[in-house]
Amino acid sequence: MLQENLRKNLWGRIDAGELTGLRLAEQTGFKQAHISNFLNRKRGLSLEGMDKVLNVRHLSVLDLIDPSEVNKHASILPPSEDEFENVVVADAHIAASQRLLMSMHVKEILKFKKSLLKRFKESIEGDRSSWERFVIIKLDAHEGMSMYPRTMPGAVLLLDRHYNSLNPYRRGENNMYAVRKNGTCAIRYIEPLDDLLILRPHNLAYPIEVITVGNDQKRGDHIVGRVCYVGSEM
Repeated sequence: MLQENLRKNLWGRIDAGELTGLRLAEQTGFKQAHISNFLNRKRGLSLEGMDKVLNVRHLSVLDLIDPSEVNKHASILPPSEDEFENVVVADAHIAASQRLLMSMHVKEILKFKKSLLKRFKESIEGDRSSWERFVIIKLDAHEGMSMYPRTMPGAVLLLDRHYNSLNPYRRGENNMYAVRKNGTCAIRYIEPLDDLLILRPHNLAYPIEVITVGNDQKRGDHIVGRVCYVGSEM
């Protein structure tokens, strides 16, 4: 795709009279036949060859990518300049798996006071430094009722993904966690037992479930984050 877009770029300049195949051959040090074969799709360029062409034409790889594709994969949260922080609402499976939240993952953006977010304590197990800290998910009927009455279907949950340890946040109170299960988030209390994590719902109509922690894993690898705020659907 990059080579084809490079051809289109070069042909555009040739058609506009800004460039010739001979001139490009002289600039890159390639034989004219080499350049001609590339322009006419008879051969490709090596990575080094592409790099030479990009350098002499003052282009970057980003110039060869559709801007919509760049934007789709770009992080979309610039620093906020007021008292509120923008927090992304994403699907639960995205919150469970993606370290950085890209624009293509965003369902909407909600605002939280910076002073509130700063009060939340971190407790990281393993390396979470590259993870975007806060993300919001909305619960479906099943997950919403699993922790009833603490949560409800459609509840808005703010997850702190820099809190994936089992340390109690407040003495005598169980942390409520988003746990990575079947590729998405299950909302449960967690109790460790040897190499197991016991997932307990608040609603006794739901079953207790178990996750096995592998030999090369930490408990925190299975924890998406602590639920630090529960609100009604907005």
